[in-house]
Amino acid sequence: MLPLRDDQPRFSTPYVTYFLIGLNLVIFFFEWTLEVSNPDALKAVIFQFGVVPAHLSAFLSGSPRYPLPAVALPFFTAMFLHGSWMHVIGNMWFLHIFGDNIEDYLGHFKFLVFYILTGLIAASAQVLIDPSSGVPMLGASGAIAGVLGAYFVLYPRARVLTWFPPIFLFYLPAWIMLGYWFVFNFLSGAATSLTYEGHNVGGVAFWAHVGGFVGGAIMIKVFPERRRRSPYAYQ
Repeated sequence: MLPLRDDQPRFSTPYVTYFLIGLNLVIFFFEWTLEVSNPDALKAVIFQFGVVPAHLSAFLSGSPRYPLPAVALPFFTAMFLHGSWMHVIGNMWFLHIFGDNIEDYLGHFKFLVFYILTGLIAASAQVLIDPSSGVPMLGASGAIAGVLGAYFVLYPRARVLTWFPPIFLFYLPAWIMLGYWFVFNFLSGAATSLTYEGHNVGGVAFWAHVGGFVGGAIMIKVFPERRRRSPYAYQ
């Protein structure tokens, strides 16, 4: 099912949300052009700037091949890389639907900090579950999962117009729509862990989604709401 819009009002322009959407699309455009012109170079970029859990494990075991900067930087850069047009467009659509309200609640700068922190939490969760994986992890899904977790906590009764392919449209309470999303990812992650001994298969880092969602739901209670200007003038 796909969210199309929500009815939660906002009272400010979500500049950071728009910036993140634009930045991710521009970066993926360069990925795409590199894939067309030099696929080997793109592969090198993905392995250098995507999170490879096995690289962190090698660093922790004392391997000189992977120094700290080489394993730490990808936790940040990976959330701006994507594997396909469908991957980046799907992520940016969810950010467009839900990110504006969280930015409105937190304010621009705090929202950016929140987004990055939940992305780091999400990547860490996947690495913790599957530390030996040699598959690069990339995408904004973990950070956006943090946005979904925050929305779930703040606006559970907001109505989300949801498309159920091929033709059905329903308004669902956010707690149902996002709750389903979380349960689906949790059960998919659990099934993957049980079936494949924790290894990420099928190109989806389910535990990053779960970790980001939980991290966002917790952190939104820690981050203070933005101070809003009073509509009244006092003297």
